[in-house]
Amino acid sequence: MNTRRAFSTDDPDVNPYRLLTALVVPRPIAWVSSLGADGVANLAPHSFFTVASNRPPVVQFTSVGAKDTLRNVRATGEFVVNLASEPQMDAVNQSSAPYGADVDEAAALGIAMEPSDRVAPPRVAGAPAAIECVLHSTVEVGSCTLVLGRVVSFSISEDALVDGVPTMAALRPLSRLGGSEWGLPPEVVSLERPLEPPSG
Repeated sequence: MNTRRAFSTDDPDVNPYRLLTALVVPRPIAWVSSLGADGVANLAPHSFFTVASNRPPVVQFTSVGAKDTLRNVRATGEFVVNLASEPQMDAVNQSSAPYGADVDEAAALGIAMEPSDRVAPPRVAGAPAAIECVLHSTVEVGSCTLVLGRVVSFSISEDALVDGVPTMAALRPLSRLGGSEWGLPPEVVSLERPLEPPSG
């Protein structure tokens, strides 16, 4: 018989963040580039990231605490989600360091940037894909803030597209796991979605 241990979130010795990030896995990484009101650029990874709506297209990431990205997005109303790809793992990790608000992480780490198509914040030149967004809304949830961005443009490397759709083999996305663990591109399997419930 499987024996379980209960961790009550009311227990002061229980760290919900450590358990959540170890259980909600793998988590895709939004490598967000933004600009401050003063024009200083910021580049930081956020591993609480997902799709919020398909019509209109909206993505969301969560700022755990009041970070530079959140301040910039609120000030300018724009940001870019760069896809964090396996060849960039070290750069993505290094950009998570607690740099000052007056520091451009990309410049400090030698990460090449390029102009975006529809928004002012630049995108990561080496990222296989970038999602350009304008701020839809923010939602306060405890000590965190959900940032919802309406997608205005997708910029995808031609090398990553097959029949107009990006492939996992080309994107090679990174993910975050628990603690200091990272997920590398997963094994991919294909299953057709059922058109009706199974009989019997």
